[in-house]
Amino acid sequence: MSSVLAPGLSWIDLQFLGRPHAIATGVVAGGGTLALVDPGPTSCLDTLELGLEAQGLRLADVTHLLLTHIHLDHAGATGTIVRRHPRVKVFVHERGAPHMVDPAKLLASATRLYGDQMDRLWGEFAPVPQAHLTVLAGGERVDAGGRTFEVAYTPGHASHHVSYFDRASGVAFVGDTAGVCVDGGYVLPPTPPPDIDIDAWRESVARIEAWSPQTLFLTHFGPSPSVTPHLRTLMEHLDRHARIVRDLLAAPGADEEKMQRFADDLTRELRRRMTETQVAAYVAAAPPDLLWLGLVRYWKKKNL
Repeated sequence: MSSVLAPGLSWIDLQFLGRPHAIATGVVAGGGTLALVDPGPTSCLDTLELGLEAQGLRLADVTHLLLTHIHLDHAGATGTIVRRHPRVKVFVHERGAPHMVDPAKLLASATRLYGDQMDRLWGEFAPVPQAHLTVLAGGERVDAGGRTFEVAYTPGHASHHVSYFDRASGVAFVGDTAGVCVDGGYVLPPTPPPDIDIDAWRESVARIEAWSPQTLFLTHFGPSPSVTPHLRTLMEHLDRHARIVRDLLAAPGADEEKMQRFADDLTRELRRRMTETQVAAYVAAAPPDLLWLGLVRYWKKKNL
């Protein structure tokens, strides 16, 4: 499944775990080059190839990979693509770059969360040779797919997160900084470990708003044209989730029970607003128990 954002800008539904509207890859074609924004996990690489073919493109045509951040659902296929097609250039924030070259620590951290489900969920995460990386700090301009993207450093969800803005179309590719939103529904802040930072997230949202984009493109999932209401709702939900976790941490009881209560309450809230198919997409993109763990880590780092 794919859809057009603007001439030369489109996206592909990677059908993660066989579910629609969980992970999307942005496609930017023009000027004799082809860029992908967040190619997704290797477990979805066949679907990505089919989606490109449906647009008359091939994986071998890809010249640029623009990574918003290096989490496996966004960047997992990068090394595999580069190994197959060595002319590809990879753009990534400076804090994420070392983990693309040597992903051992990243994979160890992910394995603590996902255990024996790593291969089923994500597939291979191959290293990327340093020579293929263009390291970003924020403030750069990147020419790819016949367009010039402005780059902003947008941490909060991840300390190595960047966003890309095409001023010509008004589309901002914002990864996870603008949250998870399926079919224009509930705006869910994705808060997995290890480095959630709510203050930094608030500043990042302001940075995105300062671009005055016409459309936000979310990896989970797709375009959101209601930019200001979307971002305002995101921050309201982030603040609320953070308060709930803080209050639960201060209450008596076992941590496991508190996590289950948070996950159950959030899933119930999603079911109140969304269909079961849509809820499944949210849970696949942002498992509620991991959202709890990221906020717990945030508060414990603040010694609360």
